[in-house]
Parts: sequence; structure tokens; C-alpha cells
Amino acid sequence: MEETVEDPPTSAVLLDHCHFSQVIFNSVEKFYIPGGDITCYYTLTQHFIPRRKDWIGIFRVGWKTTREYYTFMWVTLPVDLNSESAKQQEVQFKAYYLPKDDEYYQFCYVDQDGVVRGASIPFQFRPENEEDILVVTTQGEVEEIEQHNKELCKENRELKDSCVSLQKQNSDMQATLQKKQEELETLKSINKKLEQTMKEQKDCWEIELLQLKEQNQKMSSENEKMGVRVDQLQAQLSNQGKEMEKLVQGVQDKTEQLEHLKEENGQLFLSLTEQREHQKQLEQTVEEMKQRETTAAKKQQELMARLSLSGYDQNMDLSKRLSENKMIYNVLQREKEKMEEENDFLKRENSRLLSYMGLDCDSLSYQVPTSNQGGTRQDPGLVFGNPYSGIQESSAPSLLSIKKCPTCKSDFPDDVFDHNLALEQHLQTPSLSCPICDKTFPAKEKQIFEDHVFCHTL
Repeated sequence: MEETVEDPPTSAVLLDHCHFSQVIFNSVEKFYIPGGDITCYYTLTQHFIPRRKDWIGIFRVGWKTTREYYTFMWVTLPVDLNSESAKQQEVQFKAYYLPKDDEYYQFCYVDQDGVVRGASIPFQFRPENEEDILVVTTQGEVEEIEQHNKELCKENRELKDSCVSLQKQNSDMQATLQKKQEELETLKSINKKLEQTMKEQKDCWEIELLQLKEQNQKMSSENEKMGVRVDQLQAQLSNQGKEMEKLVQGVQDKTEQLEHLKEENGQLFLSLTEQREHQKQLEQTVEEMKQRETTAAKKQQELMARLSLSGYDQNMDLSKRLSENKMIYNVLQREKEKMEEENDFLKRENSRLLSYMGLDCDSLSYQVPTSNQGGTRQDPGLVFGNPYSGIQESSAPSLLSIKKCPTCKSDFPDDVFDHNLALEQHLQTPSLSCPICDKTFPAKEKQIFEDHVFCHTL
């Protein structure tokens, strides 16, 4: 089998863990002549089964692991492992791949797990020499050879003694040389360290010099910038002085405006107090209107009860009184609605005024600054005027503004001076009221009233 490019399986298993007795190598020569192919013969024991990746390598004597092979060949698997011929195997190594030195080598069988299963005796690769040739000589020649050997032995001993002396001198010289070399190495290391230190120091000095130059340039540029900045700051200082004068003047103006606003604030507090008093009066009027409404309702109920108990003759008087009470009730109801609207309007204005002044309605103090009489008139000193002037004049119309009778819907002349008096006189005039539809007729239209009541019976 030719050697392939694929590397064989190896391992780092030491010699103590190998099994050298499972494969036995046969007919191993003491030496093999270089330049020729060699055949390796080996026998497989009965307890060993070869595998496809097993191989035989040539190792130099003294190897430690299977990775130290010189060359190798793959083994050939036998066809029948049980036959006797299958136990005897061989593999041939080509001369090109064999070692070229005269060191001692041996064959080793390695399985596909990288474990050694057998090893041969050591052998060499060297040519035949004269020691292996049988030479026949005479007795005289033997004696001469023995004499020559004795002389050679004597010379050899002298050479050995000289060699020992030379070896001693050599060892002394080597020791001295070793010391000198150590001293030289020490000096070299010291010199190298000094050179390294000098180089580092020089680099540091160069870096510091560059940094100083850069700092000098930066300081020069910063000095120029500072000069420009000083000029700018002086110009800004001059401008700020002018702006300061303007601000001082503006502060004085703001102070005057603040004093003026304080005066306006006091006047607004006074106006707010007056609005509160007017609101209380309106609330009292509304309460009185509610009481009158309740009284009118009670009277109406009493009149209805009396009307149900009395006859037709009494119905005329009761109808008259009932119509009067209804008229008064309606007038009071409208007056009440107008008063409530005015009250809501005053509340909204009051809240707007408090929000305008930045105050809270619950935390507002009722102690206001005193002012001159005539608070309802507008103070000419206010910048925007009193926003609540004219509110009291916008109160709801009273009974004096009524120009039509609420009962019979008859109009009063515009030239009547006192409409309230005219209404009272008109109500005192006898009238007839329909008990079914509550329509009212003057007393002089009695016939029309009777026809109207009769129509309801049809």
C-alpha cells in the first residue's frame, strides 16, 4: 500500500499506557542498507482485531508519543481473521521515505485510536563495514597486530590523560567564559535598559518641547483674543451703562405707574364693597318677593276653597279678588325673575372683578380703604374708568314701569304720570270674571259676560 497524504491517527498517550504484546514483529534486521526498500513482517495475536485506520510507523528510539513518527504505511486488513494466514502480515516501506541517518529506529503498530499495540527491536540504516567481514591472518601477523595494539593502547592511555587534562582546562575555560558571557549579558542588559531609558527620556523631552511650543502658540493666540475681548467688553460696558440709565428711568416710570395702580386698586376695592352691599339688597328683595309669592299662593288657595263653597252670587266678588291676586302674583313673579337675573349678573361681575384683581372670593377681606363720598360716580383719576359704573342703574324695572293691566290686558295712556296709581284705580273698578276660562269683562258689559258664560254650557 502506498503512503497517502492523509495523516494517521495519533494521540498523546505515554508509553506506560501502551500494549506492545498484541502485535509481534518478525525477522527484524540489526541494520538495513540505505537506498533500498524494506519489508516489515508482523504477526497479529488472537486477541487483537485490526481496523481500517491502523498503521505501522518508523519511530526514532526514545520517542514519547505516536506523534513523533518519521514515516508510516497503512496496514492491509485480512480477508478472514480466523485463518492462520491472516495472522502473518507484512508491509513494505519505499526507500524514498526512509531515514538517511544512522540513528536507531524501530517499527511500531498503532491502531486507529492512536494507541501502540506492538514494537520491534531497534535497527539502523547504514551500509556494511569491514567489521562484519571474516579476515584470515597468520601467527606472525597476529603477534605484530597484538604489539601494535599494545602500542596503540599505550598511546591511547596517554591521549586519554592528555584529553582529561585538556578537558579540565576546557571546563575551566568554559567556566571562565560562562562568567564572562554572563557579565557581558548583564552589561548588555544594563546597556539596553539605559538606552531604552535614554530613548524614553528623549521622547518625553521631545513631547514636552512640542507641548510647550503648542502652549506658547495657544497663549499667544489667547492673548490676542483677550485683547479683542477686552475691547468688546469695554464697548459692552459702555452700552450697558447707557442701558442702565434707561433701566433706572424705566424703574422710576414703573414706580409711578405702581403708585397709580395702587390708587386704582383702592378705588376698585371701594366699588367692590358697594357692589356687595347692592347684591345683599337684591337678595333681600328676592326673599321678600318669595314671601309675597307664598302669601299670594295661600290667598289663591283660600279663595278657591271659598269659591267652591259659595254660590254664583259670591262668585262674582271672589272672581274679582282672584283676578286681582293673580295679577299681583304674575307681577311679583316677573319681578322675582328679573331680580334673580340681576343677582346672577352681579355675581358674575363680582367674580370677574376678583379675578382681575388677583384675589380669591373666600379669602377677600371686607376692610377696604376709605374714600370720599360719591363712590358711584366715576373717578377721573382712573386710567380705564370704573368697570362697574352704571350697574345700579341697570336694575330690573319695578311696578312703576307697568303700562298694561295684567288682568284685562287694557293699555294705559302714555301721558299718565303715575301708572301705579292708575293700575290701582283700574283694579278697584268692578269687573266680571268667567269662572270657566278666567276671562275678565268690565262691569258695564254684563250682557256680554252672561252670553260668554252661556256659550260654555252649549
